[in-house]
Amino acid sequence: MIFSNITDEITDHLQYAWELLDTLDINYWKWVLWVVYPIFISFLLPLFILLFLYGSALFLNVYKYRHRLREAYGRDFWDGARKTLAALWDGQARIWHGYEIVGFEKIPREGPALLIYYHGTIPIDFYYVIAKTLLDKNRHIRAVGDRFLFHIPGWRLMMEVMRVTPGTVQSCVNVLREGHLLGISPGGVREALFGDEHYQLMWGRRDGFAKVAMQANVPVIPLFTQNVREAFRTPQLGKNLLLKLYERTRLPISLIYGFFPVKMRTFVGDPIYPDPGQSVEQFRRRVENAIHVMIRQHQRLPGNIFMALLDRFIPYRPRTAQS
Repeated sequence: MIFSNITDEITDHLQYAWELLDTLDINYWKWVLWVVYPIFISFLLPLFILLFLYGSALFLNVYKYRHRLREAYGRDFWDGARKTLAALWDGQARIWHGYEIVGFEKIPREGPALLIYYHGTIPIDFYYVIAKTLLDKNRHIRAVGDRFLFHIPGWRLMMEVMRVTPGTVQSCVNVLREGHLLGISPGGVREALFGDEHYQLMWGRRDGFAKVAMQANVPVIPLFTQNVREAFRTPQLGKNLLLKLYERTRLPISLIYGFFPVKMRTFVGDPIYPDPGQSVEQFRRRVENAIHVMIRQHQRLPGNIFMALLDRFIPYRPRTAQS
């Protein structure tokens, strides 16, 4: 019945277009419309079916957590909203990217920890980690986000509900001392927009996360997601000019394309604890090297979109880690 209505509506629109062309007496375009009509119908209806099936799968994923959502809404309205969003993101991750987390048990169920991750063009993988942790461990990972996010119309409420803050060293230390999980990407926007398929870290001299971990005396848990940069890409043309503009103005200007359904797998590394007497620079290098080793071990270099799609069917065999 639904598809019949859709077909009738499409037919009505095409009939209107036909009549309009008839009044203009443009026989050539009438012929073109006659040729593409069956092609248009053949491709459009399967697309509607695909979207309907995808929406059904998302709905079932949310419904699977109905008891937890009911309890969350009963305790706190915003907690229920967070878990509803988490269920949607979890379904999106499973369906679109065949998403997995390897070493998920290393994220603690209790106590503070600082999660440090490589920043993809869009950090969709970290959204998946937040969703998985909220649903399976009932822990909400706080996060540090760039200030421009809070100026996007309509996003401020979302940032507040999901507890994303610009973050200073002291505010991050306070979050950890309160016993929460906190996520930071030292590469930030620079790494997101101006990195490439070679997955080089673009941390520069950023050591704020190391200061936070050492002052709060908490472990750092490194994260890396395989193929995260193949899901979304930025064009290489004009990248150097845009990078110079960003360095001067901090405006994140760049084109983004993709949302390819590549295989995504997040690897959780072993906790890294600050050593007594260790300098901030030394600790920063330890964490940076840990992420670097994870990239070398788990990521095909350079990244390739086609091969990342094939990983959905033929898993990539990781190489031996190299420092």
